[in-house]
Amino acid sequence: MTELILALDVTEKKKALAIAEACAPYLDAIKLGYPLILSGGLSITGDLEEFDRPLIADFKLADIPNTNRLIAEQVFDAGFSSVICHGFTGKDAVQACVDVAADYGGACFVVAEMSHPGATAFFHGGTAEKIARLAMECGADGIIAPATRPERLSVLRGIVGNRKILSPGVGAQGGDVETVAKLVDGIIVGRAIYEAKDPVTAIKAFSAVR
Repeated sequence: MTELILALDVTEKKKALAIAEACAPYLDAIKLGYPLILSGGLSITGDLEEFDRPLIADFKLADIPNTNRLIAEQVFDAGFSSVICHGFTGKDAVQACVDVAADYGGACFVVAEMSHPGATAFFHGGTAEKIARLAMECGADGIIAPATRPERLSVLRGIVGNRKILSPGVGAQGGDVETVAKLVDGIIVGRAIYEAKDPVTAIKAFSAVR
């Protein structure tokens, strides 16, 4: 079954915890990015522990190897189980993230292609394919690829094989859950759940089609 991952990109800690608590029974993981971490701090991972769901750090690390390593270590020390990094920074920078994840018994996912319209300006023309190959060479656990462009998912699947593809863009960005769930290992949904009048009803709808 395709995993369902909540992108918890709210900026109010109390609201974030309430949504996480209500939705946790229907989730396989929770993805936290800068919006929540900058407002609530890394310590929010401790508050989320009680919901017993893996936490993915979506900081899209994109720096030199040593800086990536330092950030990744803090990520795993804080209780995250996975980290997301960019691949355009090159093999040594990606390898730093992969190695730290392995040291902690966690996972590292590399952004091969983003889901927003502007991503086509630089991630197309063979770039996403090159990044996906790089991710595999480094031993990454998988890649991030766009639910908004299902045809790209099929292309990138041919490169990563049975390693995981996690796919953002379902819901608010227009990605169709029924189409994408057949092509990837995890669908990432954010605004369509946390901005819904009833997040539980919204997440049940996504959960039912995977």
